[in-house]
Amino acid sequence: MLTQIQHLAQSIAEQVVAHRRHLHTYPELSFWEFQTAAYIAQELTHMGLAPQKMATTGVVALIEGRHPEKKTVALRADIDALPIKEMNEVPYKSVHEGVMHACGHDAHTASLLGTAYILQQLRHEFEGTVKLIFQPGEEKIPGGASLMIQEGVLQNPAPSHIIGQHVMPQLPVGKIGFREGMYMASTDELYIRIVGKGGHAAMPDRLIDPVYIAAHLVVSLQQVVSRMAPPRIPSVLSVGRFIAEGITNVIPNEVFLQGTFRTMDEEWREEAHRRIGKLATELVSSMGGICEIEIRKGYPYLINNPALTARMRHAAQAYVGKDNVVALDLWMAGEDFAFYTQHIPGCFYRLGTGNEARGIVSGVHTPTFDIDESALILGCGLMSWLAIEELKHA
Repeated sequence: MLTQIQHLAQSIAEQVVAHRRHLHTYPELSFWEFQTAAYIAQELTHMGLAPQKMATTGVVALIEGRHPEKKTVALRADIDALPIKEMNEVPYKSVHEGVMHACGHDAHTASLLGTAYILQQLRHEFEGTVKLIFQPGEEKIPGGASLMIQEGVLQNPAPSHIIGQHVMPQLPVGKIGFREGMYMASTDELYIRIVGKGGHAAMPDRLIDPVYIAAHLVVSLQQVVSRMAPPRIPSVLSVGRFIAEGITNVIPNEVFLQGTFRTMDEEWREEAHRRIGKLATELVSSMGGICEIEIRKGYPYLINNPALTARMRHAAQAYVGKDNVVALDLWMAGEDFAFYTQHIPGCFYRLGTGNEARGIVSGVHTPTFDIDESALILGCGLMSWLAIEELKHA
């Protein structure tokens, strides 16, 4: 079966690359992936599948092997792009100004389309059902995964496990990365408005300077991580936006801050929200200002089920060789795949897409991000193999 999958993956290499280039050329932002969803549904229909729409732009399809009721395994790809202007000069450069597949979701989608083709060809040779989930809105709260779950994507049939794949430019093409247990962080957004009393910068004694207050708050908020967080729990608090619309001799009336809080423990996450709010309001009040704070709760932290991930690591070693399977570090980025792992055991692994010799080294979420497209052939073949191997597990 392994050799058969590898041969099938190689036979569709040109088509999978074509899928990826089409999607890269015509990217769409979160929850606006209408043409992307239509393209996916069209390709699945050509394979003889019956795709269904969910969460407006999500697409779901089933591949039924022998005894389809025996077990169901879900495979997930995200389909949305980012509001980034592409700087690559390639034939498949984005034609939508300011929108780019800078996180590899085009590769995830193309790879899963390739996987769909392989599994459809082999459906008489495995038992069980594979549920294909093409999910919108990974990049934007509340996350397409949460909406898909609300609409019943984990029912009818209910998958026992779910597997997700994500590109990783830091890993050379040909390498696969796994981590068991805690892997990625929860992601919450901070929005803070500090109101003071503006005026002439030469008369600070007559004012309540919100810029001065905000500067203190940015520094003081680091206490949440450095002095309040349990040392065993990874935590990050970053302020990425500081808007103070004064000028050289004018202090504004208000300042706006935006940032993120991330961690890997749900109990501490809730406590941290309380402490952030208390610290901000009390500090600003003590300096004469008024603080308005909103914490928008994002994705939960992502945990890879240890038993499932160990099985997937072992299966990957059989497919690509033990030396090509590496251990991943904790990563404080977020992923809405985490919502699935709150309901069923999941495994979220990394597909190496970097190629230093060819200059393919840019990180995700950058305007020069690209992939070594040979990774797509490995991606679709490996995911097919992992799905079939998991269907064998009782």
